[in-house]
Amino acid sequence: MSVLRQLGLDRRELRAWAMYDWANSAYQCTIVTAVFPLFFSEVAAAHLPPVVATQRFAWVTTIGAAVVAVLGPLLGVVADFRAVKKTLLTACVALGAISAGAMVFIDRGEWLLALGLFLVANIAIATSFVFYDALLPHIATPREMDRVSTSGYALGYIGGGVLLAINLAWIMFPASWGLSGTVMAIKLSFVSVAVWWAVFTLPLLFTVPEPPAARPEPGTESRVPVVAQAIRTFRELRGYRNAFWLLVAFLLYNDGIQTMIKMASVYGSEIGIGRNAQIAAFVVVQFVGVPFAFLFGVLANRVGPKPALYGAIAVYVVIALIGYGMTSTFEFFLLAVLVGMVQGGAQALSRSMFARMIPPDRSSEYFGFFSVFEKFAGILGPLAFGSAVALTGSSRPAVLMLVVFFVLGALVLTRVDLAEGERQVADALI
Repeated sequence: MSVLRQLGLDRRELRAWAMYDWANSAYQCTIVTAVFPLFFSEVAAAHLPPVVATQRFAWVTTIGAAVVAVLGPLLGVVADFRAVKKTLLTACVALGAISAGAMVFIDRGEWLLALGLFLVANIAIATSFVFYDALLPHIATPREMDRVSTSGYALGYIGGGVLLAINLAWIMFPASWGLSGTVMAIKLSFVSVAVWWAVFTLPLLFTVPEPPAARPEPGTESRVPVVAQAIRTFRELRGYRNAFWLLVAFLLYNDGIQTMIKMASVYGSEIGIGRNAQIAAFVVVQFVGVPFAFLFGVLANRVGPKPALYGAIAVYVVIALIGYGMTSTFEFFLLAVLVGMVQGGAQALSRSMFARMIPPDRSSEYFGFFSVFEKFAGILGPLAFGSAVALTGSSRPAVLMLVVFFVLGALVLTRVDLAEGERQVADALI
């Protein structure tokens, strides 16, 4: 068996699909995580009190998640019944890349422009995942989906990590690159993200075929009522009990994952981990994630995706326990390695398992609801974390509290029978 086949990338359309992870991870790494938050607080919001700047940044992030939670299922209906998955994906990429590139025009004190562009770009990239993920069951067989999905995450780690390393080189040594200073280097990194995102989306647009339109309900052929259809799909989703329980489990354990991602820098700063060490640790996560994301695809093929997912959740419990007592930079880097080992695998297998248990002709609708559960995980976890900090006066108990999310998620996951879920979808298609 060839290496590409083992990785689930032996056909052109599979490689082209996975390249979108490479494309969009540049935005996730450089803008969402490593560069834009600091640029916002130190440049765009320089005239605001720090607590006000942080509060407004948090509100915009929450608003973006809420908008996607509403738009995802509705646009999913349009994508399925009008056969426009790729068209809507293209629109999202164009809007997101233009917004990211326009960040070059943000000057000192222009916090409103900065938040506006960040909001639009966040909505665009999150919505694009609805259509991107929905293409998976149309290009891969059920047995291929785990490997294809994990390989996509692996390529995302590589693409995002490579551009982030280049961007950090510009920012740390601007004179060596002929740049006037750090701020100019940061702005150039925003432009590079826009170009990277747009260019590396092209293989998907030119290679992956548009799936045929879903068949509408009798009597609605001329006009599918979008809201009514989205409500109908949610009711049907509850009927696909294994897919529904997977979403509930995903909501819980992904709460823990997303909270770790969002609060890592805050917690690290609280215990004295320097900014450069934090950025370096994030780069470690990116490059450790590459081989382990591929490994999870191979592991899922041998033992099954559900046992592999249990393994990832168990490692996250260990991460939370170590994080509770963490006091040194060495421990922070140890946690970065452990996170890199399981982060991509956990999220990729969640995506592929869900894709295997939903009707492929209406995958955008169902992945629209997948995005809803994913966005609520980005809200509920940090909210619980903040509440624990407010009650105890320290982030340590809040870190330990994350164990609850992982344990509950694993318990709900026991209700998921992947084979039964696949049979139910197959029976519905007959």
